[in-house]
Amino acid sequence: MKKTKLWLFSAMLVLVLAVLAACGSGDKDTGSKDSSAGDDSAANSGDKTLVYGRGGDSVKLDPSLVTDGESFTVTANIYETLVKFGKGDVTIHPSLAKSWEVAEDGLTYTFQLEEGVKFHDGTDFNAEAVVKNIERWKAGGDKHPYFSTQFVVGDKQVIESVTAESDYTVVFKLSQPQAPFLKNLAMSPFAIASPTAFEADEESLETKPVGTGPFKFVDWVRNETITLEKNPDYHIAGLPKLDKVIYRSIPDNATRLNDLITGAIDVADGLSPSDKGTIEGDANLQLIERPSMNVGYLGLTATRAPFDNVKVRQAVNYAINKQALVDAFYEGLGTPAKNPMPSVIAGYNDDIAGYEYDPEKAKALLKEAGYDGKEIELWAMPVPRPYMPDGQKIAEAIQKNLDDVGIPSKIVTYEWATYLDKAKDGEADAFLLGWTGDNGDADNFLYALLDGDNIGSNNYTYYNNPELHELLVQAQTEIDEAKRNELYKKAQEIIFADAPWVPLAHSTPILAAKANVTDYSAQPTGSDHLEEVDIK
Repeated sequence: MKKTKLWLFSAMLVLVLAVLAACGSGDKDTGSKDSSAGDDSAANSGDKTLVYGRGGDSVKLDPSLVTDGESFTVTANIYETLVKFGKGDVTIHPSLAKSWEVAEDGLTYTFQLEEGVKFHDGTDFNAEAVVKNIERWKAGGDKHPYFSTQFVVGDKQVIESVTAESDYTVVFKLSQPQAPFLKNLAMSPFAIASPTAFEADEESLETKPVGTGPFKFVDWVRNETITLEKNPDYHIAGLPKLDKVIYRSIPDNATRLNDLITGAIDVADGLSPSDKGTIEGDANLQLIERPSMNVGYLGLTATRAPFDNVKVRQAVNYAINKQALVDAFYEGLGTPAKNPMPSVIAGYNDDIAGYEYDPEKAKALLKEAGYDGKEIELWAMPVPRPYMPDGQKIAEAIQKNLDDVGIPSKIVTYEWATYLDKAKDGEADAFLLGWTGDNGDADNFLYALLDGDNIGSNNYTYYNNPELHELLVQAQTEIDEAKRNELYKKAQEIIFADAPWVPLAHSTPILAAKANVTDYSAQPTGSDHLEEVDIK
C-alpha cells in the first residue's frame, strides 16, 4: 500500500514539473524583451497603484453633504464640476462644461456641455443631469451646507432656475448678480453626481459615490482605507495614468512620514512643518509645498457663556501668543494671522493692527466683563490639517496662555466627524478649527464662515451681526472689483471689533512623495486631482 502511494506521488510530481516547464516556455515566447519592460507591462495591467497617506478619514463621499477637506480629497477624483480651477491656482477652466456665455446684466449663464461623457454607472451625462443635481441641492435646504452658504442669501435662492435647452445646453437664471458665481461652481461640493444613483437611493451616495471622474469607487474600510480604480471610459484621452489609488488614514504624523520613508505609502499629506528637513535630506523623497490659502483659528461660540460677552472674546485674543505658536509648531511655514482670511485674497485689510499679545490687557478686560473664573472646555482637533499641524499640542499651548490670565480650561476632543457635528451644533465653548479656501474669493471666507446666514453650516461660532450681513450681501452682488474690496475691508473691521475668533495662523502646508511620483500638482484648495499623476 505504501509503495503504491509512493509511485502515484512520483508520477504526479513528474506531471506537475512538465506542466510548469511548459508554462515557463510559453512565458518566454510571449514575454518582454528585458526585465524593465516586464515591469512596465505589469504596471500597465494594473500595478500602478498610488497609496496616499493622510491624517484622517472622510466623513461622507457625497460632496454636496460635507464641508471637510478629507472628504473632498477623495471626491475630487471621483466627481467633476462644470468648471474647474487651474493647476496650482484658482483660475477658471472648462471641465464638464466646454464653454459658457454670460449675459450683460450678469443674470444669465449659458453652458455648452461636453458630449459623450458617462457616469460610472454607465448612464449619460447631459443637461438634464445638471438640472437634476441643481434641483436636488435647491430642495435639500440645510442638508447641503455649501449650497446654502454659497447660493442662498437669507431665504433667497441665488440660482432662480436652471433649464436644459437641449441635450448639451444648460441655462442658469440668477435672482441677483453674484460676482464669484463661476468660482463657486468650480468648488468640490458642486460636483455632478449620477441622477440615476441618487434618485434610486440618495443615501447610498454617502458610501458609494457615482460621478464622471477619472477614478471609480471600489470600497471603503472606515478609518482605514478608501480604494479607487481607473475609470476606463474617462472622457479625456490618456487619463488617468494610475490604475488604482488607495487612501490610507494614518492619524499620527510621525507614523505617516515613516511609512513614506519605508515605502509603505507613496504620498504623505498633512505633514508636520518639522518634517521638512527630513524630507529634503532624503534622495528617495520629494517635498511638495501647497500654495497657501488658509487660516487656522480658535472659535469662540458667541451664544455660550462666557463668550457671549464681547469683552471676554477680546480678552482671549489678547491672551494668546500667536507668534510663539507659529514659532513652535509651524517652523518657518506659517505666519501669525490677524484677519479671518489670508493676505493673498483680494480685499484683505492690512490696516487692521490685530490683537497683540498682552496678558495684562486680557486680565483687565476680563475684570470689566465680570468673568467669574468658571472653567471652559477647549476643543482640540483630533486630526492634523494644513492650517493646524498638531491640534493637541496647540491646544495645550493655548491652555497655558488662558490659564495665565485666569481662564481655566479642560481640553477635550472627539473623533473627527463627531467633532465637526458637535461644533456645528454649537456645543463647544472654544474650539480649534480652520479653513482652506475653496475658490480664492473673500466671500468664501467672510460670508461662508462668519455670516449669520451660515449658522449651523460653516459658521460654527454662531456669531451674527446684522451690519456685517448687509456689507457681505452687498459685496456678493457688486461687480466692480474695487468697490467689492472696500466692502470686505469694512467687514473685517467689524469682525475685528466683535472678535468671534482668535485668528491664529496662515500656513504653507507641506506634503511629500516618493521621488518616482511625477506630475503631482498641489492645489491651494487642498483638493488635489490625481488624473495626471504617474509612477515611473
